[in-house]
Amino acid sequence: MSSLRVLPPVPCAPPLGALLRRYAAGSAVTCEPVDEGLLNRGYRLRTTRGRYFLKHHFDPETADPAAIVRQHRATRRLAGLGVPVAPPLPDRDGRTVAVVGGHAYALHPWIDGRHRHGGQLTPGQCARLGALLGAVHAGLERVMPAPARTHGAPAESADPADTLTLIDELLGRVRRHRPADPFDALARRRLLERRTLLERHAGRRPPRGGAVGWVHGDFHPFNVLYRGSTPAAIVDWDRLGVQPRAEEAVRAAAIFFVRPSGTLDLPRVRSYARAYRRGAGATPAQLAAAVHRVWWERLNDFWMLRWHYERDDTRADSQFPATAALVVWWSREYDAVRAAFTG
Repeated sequence: MSSLRVLPPVPCAPPLGALLRRYAAGSAVTCEPVDEGLLNRGYRLRTTRGRYFLKHHFDPETADPAAIVRQHRATRRLAGLGVPVAPPLPDRDGRTVAVVGGHAYALHPWIDGRHRHGGQLTPGQCARLGALLGAVHAGLERVMPAPARTHGAPAESADPADTLTLIDELLGRVRRHRPADPFDALARRRLLERRTLLERHAGRRPPRGGAVGWVHGDFHPFNVLYRGSTPAAIVDWDRLGVQPRAEEAVRAAAIFFVRPSGTLDLPRVRSYARAYRRGAGATPAQLAAAVHRVWWERLNDFWMLRWHYERDDTRADSQFPATAALVVWWSREYDAVRAAFTG
């Protein structure tokens, strides 16, 4: 996640009466917000006929009803292949998107489960996670139309000159922030550190990404529900799209397997990556190129600081210490990280 977008205000409670009349789901008993998620909103809904997850699609980039229908179609087809997902429920007319008051909603079955970070997984469970993402990529290749030649074309990698300009702008914002606090001190230290790293590695800017395909787009611990040791459902398909597939595998590992100190658990990464390569049919060379591009992406990315200083949005602040430390460690241990993904 590297772009800065202005999100709409937090919406009010969903219009349950109008929504539930569209479904054979009974009458609402309780409706509680689900805290996870930085973009769209979800509700834990209990009715006279059962438990459901109600999703309010209001992020401007993903709330187009046609795009939501495409997501729903993909999850239904993946479920048919045995991929653990939670496809939406159709309403009385067979539609899976309900537009009420100009807002788009979808009703899903409630899935009991919990989120698990990579550090909570055994080596065998890490391999199962990698195989799961490989199955997602292979399955999407089967159930989605082949991408058009220009669809999802890999973007140019970040220009370090632009990033150095952004670092100077953020340092100015840190300097002017009052009252100064410990977050400011950490931000300043990491920005100065990143500037040094960029100047050292400016000649390693990668070319455009590798082969593209349909991907989940946001595969991380809050979007995988476990029941015991088994993945019960992959949720939140808002970012379904065409991107370099191997890069999603690397990004996911950098979230699942980062330690609080900002290092990657490389033995777990190795188990995960081997299983992913088998499941997706990816080669070590493809993973090596993806490691390089994601490293470069992280080296040039400051979305958490931009949220904090440009939008006064602190929801991602807790992620910043480990994420910032990871960039430094990854730059130092580059060869070991690449070997974990390719060996």
